[in-house]
Amino acid sequence: MSAAAPRRTLNRQVLADHVHEELMSWLIDGRLEAGANLSIDGIARDLDVSPTPVREALARLEHTGMVRRVALKGYKVAPLFTAPELAQLVDARLMIEPVNAELACARSTPQLVDDLKQTIEDLRHAPTGASYAEFREYWKADEDFHRLIAEHTGNPFILNAYRTLGGQVQRFRFFAGLGVTDADNAIAEHTAILDAFAAGDAAAARAAMVAHLNGVKQRSILDSAEHP
Repeated sequence: MSAAAPRRTLNRQVLADHVHEELMSWLIDGRLEAGANLSIDGIARDLDVSPTPVREALARLEHTGMVRRVALKGYKVAPLFTAPELAQLVDARLMIEPVNAELACARSTPQLVDDLKQTIEDLRHAPTGASYAEFREYWKADEDFHRLIAEHTGNPFILNAYRTLGGQVQRFRFFAGLGVTDADNAIAEHTAILDAFAAGDAAAARAAMVAHLNGVKQRSILDSAEHP
């Protein structure tokens, strides 16, 4: 029996998540080239699923900017961001995430502090190799840290704005073939944010997030130069 066969028995959400994860891997590792047309039926055949979870996965990826929908033509793989576009993306994050940190810190609980601490431990122990499969757990821990903060702002509109940016996944496209290049920096910067949360210092949490994103901006520009 093939490995794909049991997936048909999964519920709709789990199946859509599986397809999303597979497509994410293909996109980040460059198996789907920028500008390539994406056939929903072809992907469904390759993954041995119906077209429905493929459509749902592509719609989710569209929100991250990884794919683009073209009127009457379906989906295409989006190009990699240029260095100026990456800088603009982080500038947009700088409008949202420091506010997230300040609001979430003001509403923080011991559980949130523990959860943030766990994401940093996950970063420390996650592989950082050159393929998506090798740095997936690192990316997930990094995303979890920022997502947890956004989810604890108490403001669903800010949370939606954060989700729409898809900032983390766009940056991680540059790690394919390179591996994670800034793990030590990211861990130190996340720890500074965590320390502010543990102290209940909302202003310090905001400042630490600003410092982190400015660091991300500079490192992303360097990554893009190494991955033209």
